[in-house]
Amino acid sequence: MSTHAPFPRESGADGSWQRQRSAFREWVRADGSTPFAPEAGRYHLYVSLACPWAHRTVIMRALRGLEDAVSMTVVDPERDERGWAIRPDQPGCTDDPVNGFVFLSEAYAASDASWEGRVSVPVLWDTVEGRIVNNESTDILRMLDVEFAGVARRPEPSYYPDDLAAEMEPLMDDIYERVNNGVYRCGFATTQEAYDEAFADVFAGLDALDERLASRRYLMGDRLTEADWRLFTTLVRFDPVYVGHFKCNLRRIADYPNLSGYLRELYQAPGVAETVSLDHIKRHYYRTHGTINPTRIVPDGPALDWDRPHGRDGAGG
Repeated sequence: MSTHAPFPRESGADGSWQRQRSAFREWVRADGSTPFAPEAGRYHLYVSLACPWAHRTVIMRALRGLEDAVSMTVVDPERDERGWAIRPDQPGCTDDPVNGFVFLSEAYAASDASWEGRVSVPVLWDTVEGRIVNNESTDILRMLDVEFAGVARRPEPSYYPDDLAAEMEPLMDDIYERVNNGVYRCGFATTQEAYDEAFADVFAGLDALDERLASRRYLMGDRLTEADWRLFTTLVRFDPVYVGHFKCNLRRIADYPNLSGYLRELYQAPGVAETVSLDHIKRHYYRTHGTINPTRIVPDGPALDWDRPHGRDGAGG
């Protein structure tokens, strides 16, 4: 265990980053198979706009038009030793109208008095049971897409279509290992060997994805799916944060002929740009990870233009 890692409990003896497992994994189900029914007004999301895992759920909530059905609290992006804080007086942050919590750790303590792990976002809170239902982003993303369709303003089309599910799952697993979590394995590595291995994975993954997108408009062809949104939240942070802060500097997304336009197209999808806060993203990474950036100076760049034409209209033939 390295004391130089941002989260020492999740640093292996070899200096590699070993992310903790999500502890709350119950599901909201529309078929009544669990105690959690997808009722409008029952659930509350705690998110950080800085966190790529939480950002996935914010995007799906917006795409599905669930803003009135599932309320949401945006925490302060600058986390300290007390964890994620709820500070509605800070730019881009909101209050907690459900519980009045000051720190998200209070939600974990209320749900499991013995909880000792790292407090993470997103969190799906059940106001009826008064506890966390789920804190795994992939589960919450899927629930908002599929299980909450009955209370969504825009329930169709599904981003997890049955006919593509079998092919999507191994692709999403690979993207997670090499890219989504790979950038963290680079940034949080505490040995050269662990960093080198993660670095190779990240760019092998990005290279393969860029090649895939040369013959497809989206990852699964001509339909936007969950796989695209799970990749997007890493891509949108890559050039402003991961290239420098996490030392993922072989290439930028802007240098990839297909990934760069693909990133812009997803960013320009209705409702998505409003979920992206570069201020929260940059302040979180550069001001929170003191072992990586001891000065906590937030860089002013890079210059980014995700609104320019994406050129993907004819992609994939």
